[in-house]
Amino acid sequence: MREKTPAVPKLEIRAVSRGDWPVLERLFGANGACGGCWCMWWRVERGGRTWEEAQGSPNRARLRRLLSRGALEAVIAFADGEPVGWCSFGPRASFPRLERSRVLARDHEEDTWSIVCFFLPARWRGRGVATRLLAAATARAFELGAREVEGYPVPVRDPARAVPAAFAWTGVPALFERAGYEPLERQAGLRPIFVRRPEVRAPKKRRKS
Repeated sequence: MREKTPAVPKLEIRAVSRGDWPVLERLFGANGACGGCWCMWWRVERGGRTWEEAQGSPNRARLRRLLSRGALEAVIAFADGEPVGWCSFGPRASFPRLERSRVLARDHEEDTWSIVCFFLPARWRGRGVATRLLAAATARAFELGAREVEGYPVPVRDPARAVPAAFAWTGVPALFERAGYEPLERQAGLRPIFVRRPEVRAPKKRRKS
């Protein structure tokens, strides 16, 4: 028999705050979410050896400083008071590595924001938590002034097989499609980019007196 997907308890999702460092330590654990990243991959100025030197304690300290300064945008999911998911985002221009990426290059505005990272502990994956996080992060970005929000899902070559979590930390196409994002036309060899823009509501009709 096919195993049933575990039910998702009631989730609370809120924006990260300056006092959330103990929450992040509990959520990310000793590995700093993955390989000592501490959600700093897009924020470090250069790659190569610089990244290797940053992994672990240096990234942890940098993330803590960003949080303490109120310079970090993210939403956190809680189930029964326990942190079970993370989604980080912000203005595209605030992520140096993203701005230098050739495979993610495109013309964009100053108020283009980016969804750059998801993290869920293994037992919380595949239970709809990422979908809720993306919806909350997108709404928050628009509240803070985004004109459009981008996502960079990893390409899925075999829909019948799940993408390993180590490679899916920017999400998968289906996640963004469910949230109303649309893929941009891209040249061969470039990474997919999905974009969501605010819904334009038709003006209300004035009632005749």
